[in-house]
Amino acid sequence: MQLRIRVVTTAIKSAPDRTSFVKPADVAPKWFVVDAEGQIVGRLATQIATVLMGKHKPEYTPHVDTGDYVIVLNAGKVQFTGGGMVHPEHPAFTTKMAKKKYWWVTGWPSGLRNIPAINLWEKKPEEILRLAVKRMLPKTALGRHMLDKLKLVEGDVHPHQAQKPEAFPPHLMPAKVVS
Repeated sequence: MQLRIRVVTTAIKSAPDRTSFVKPADVAPKWFVVDAEGQIVGRLATQIATVLMGKHKPEYTPHVDTGDYVIVLNAGKVQFTGGGMVHPEHPAFTTKMAKKKYWWVTGWPSGLRNIPAINLWEKKPEEILRLAVKRMLPKTALGRHMLDKLKLVEGDVHPHQAQKPEAFPPHLMPAKVVS
């Protein structure tokens, strides 16, 4: 009887490379500028929050602020999805904007408050986009610091020319919705 021996070779796996974390001193933030006119609030807010957190970079580190600054032009001209409705002052008024309410708690008994989106738009139009981005960031001191890097401007001109802002990366821009 003949005995056959089969030699099986296995590749020796080397130890994985160590994960490198970015130190706060090594971060060099960029400045980006984006025009919000005609953009959908939530879709634009997700992309802005991604850039503020730094998740668009390969060296993203969760506990370090690796994000960039974002300047938003025409912040009050964002739109909600939904069917169009007639409004004397807001041409992009939709059914969703009529239903949307912003809630907060004062900290006192019976302190639950709300304001409809159209009333908030009339008082502070850029606040709608700021609240959308704020609620997508971490609820920590780091998240509050990230929100400070968001610069909302009501018109087409911003006071941050000295920082030499670049155009928002096209791969991060949300697709425009044709109504």
